Amino acid sequence: MHPVLKYTLSLLIALGCCILLPGQSMALQTHGAPEGMYVHQMAHILYMAAMGYLYWDTKRSTFPGRGWIYLRIFCFFTILWNFLAIMGHAATQHLHPGDFTHVNGYLFSKVNMPLTFVKFIYYTAKLDHLLAVPSMFFLYMSLRSFYKNSLKRDDE
Repeated sequence: MHPVLKYTLSLLIALGCCILLPGQSMALQTHGAPEGMYVHQMAHILYMAAMGYLYWDTKRSTFPGRGWIYLRIFCFFTILWNFLAIMGHAATQHLHPGDFTHVNGYLFSKVNMPLTFVKFIYYTAKLDHLLAVPSMFFLYMSLRSFYKNSLKRDDE
């Protein structure tokens, strides 16, 4: 048997066993309060700073082309998303289990009235997909534009 075929077959068998015979994956490691939240919030701040720098650097360099504009729009939406996520995580720390009503298990819950400022921030932060989805769309448009420009240059 050819060595490449033998290696590929072994890899496929191992992958098949992992998919068909799953065990406990231990993929999620939780940390007790407060260090897990501190690290998570610092990651949002670092990500926001990185997107701010990328936005600033691409604007300062005045790169020509539509792809760079799309990339800056992506950075802007990502900065807003990170800010909203930071606010939402902070609001979550001030809520109690009694502030929610769980319907049909833990996947669906309602915020109980009266609506306070913290509950409003929490609820608004749960709508983060309204920033994340357009952000990913503009990243896609940026990369597509860069790809099309590289094809044009290759043809010339």
